[in-house]
Amino acid sequence: MEIPYILLQDRELLLHINMAHFAKIQEDGIVETVIVINNSDILDIEGNESEEVGIAFCRSLYGEGTNWVQTSYNENFRKNYASIGGIYDSGRDAFIPPKPFPSWTLNEDTCLWDPPIPKPDDDMSDRENFKVYAWSEEESNWILLPHDATWEV
Repeated sequence: MEIPYILLQDRELLLHINMAHFAKIQEDGIVETVIVINNSDILDIEGNESEEVGIAFCRSLYGEGTNWVQTSYNENFRKNYASIGGIYDSGRDAFIPPKPFPSWTLNEDTCLWDPPIPKPDDDMSDRENFKVYAWSEEESNWILLPHDATWEV
């Protein structure tokens, strides 16, 4: 099937293509789910994007007692995109992903988890001889994975 080319000069058409993302937050700050809604559903009466309007729309779908916070897929605000199982920290006004390992610490600037030892920064331009590392909590270090490594999901 051929996809038709659309010239995006019409602002109304752009509004229908752009989407807004909202995270449903439990009382303890845990992100329960993330939904995507049309930008037209977050516009105030003057045509401006409004988080409050988006929250009201989400509540109309999922119940008045639900708690919603807008998140940015491009990480333009609130530090990071909301992830299920992560937390929304209202004091920092930031989304923090789940902690991957007990030894990792929260970077206050990025609200991401930092390993105790930085990941090796090898040259990845050589597609034939690239190196893949995984964190070993047992060894408290990065381990080089063999090229024929397989993972169970």
